Amino acid sequence: MSLIKTMSFFFFSFVIALCFIPAHAARFDITNQCRDTVWAAAVPGGGKQLNSGESWTIDVPAGTAKSRIWARTGCSFDGSGHGGCQTGDCEGLLECQKYGSPPNTLAEFALNQNSPGYYTNLDFVDISLVDGFNVPMDFSPTISNGCQRGSITCTADINGQCPNELRTQGGCNNPCTVYKTDQYCCNSGPCGSTPLSKFFKDRCPDAYSYPQDDPTSLFTCPGGTNYRVVFCP
Repeated sequence: MSLIKTMSFFFFSFVIALCFIPAHAARFDITNQCRDTVWAAAVPGGGKQLNSGESWTIDVPAGTAKSRIWARTGCSFDGSGHGGCQTGDCEGLLECQKYGSPPNTLAEFALNQNSPGYYTNLDFVDISLVDGFNVPMDFSPTISNGCQRGSITCTADINGQCPNELRTQGGCNNPCTVYKTDQYCCNSGPCGSTPLSKFFKDRCPDAYSYPQDDPTSLFTCPGGTNYRVVFCP
């Protein structure tokens, strides 16, 4: 075999090998900077009590979609991990297996997503208020190289300014939660902003204020990025 053929063979073998290298899990560092204790929750990931200043790290497998991280407040659990929370409760479990109950501020993500002809190996990330608001949040890559946004934030006093019809114990509901109509929930085709969703958007322009608020609220990072989520930044 000639040198050129030998080099070509090894180059081809190297490229083929790269195709089978598994993507690494993304690391999420979750920190509670609130004055009070929160019970962090993640699907996938479970849950953990975080006193003020404490952190929790989870690794999420590459390719995971429809995932979220949130804070629960006003919780009480027994030694077996059963109990309940005032906001963000996930069927009374400390270790969440399903999404939490509104209101809860959400960090949402889908990792290493591909669409032939459109994008390859992108993470999609957002903060969503479609399930309402309970604590301020910052959601950011640990290194922002190649990300559309260095940080996504929602730090306004939404609980203090919440419209009366959306107020609830421990947080502020999204109008979809309260009224459950197509106008607010976008269940039957396209829908747009409303005066009530605009309340959220005016205060947290980075965040989803209604289900189809994609153009100003959904951001991308290269696959393989690690992230941090901070409650009460």
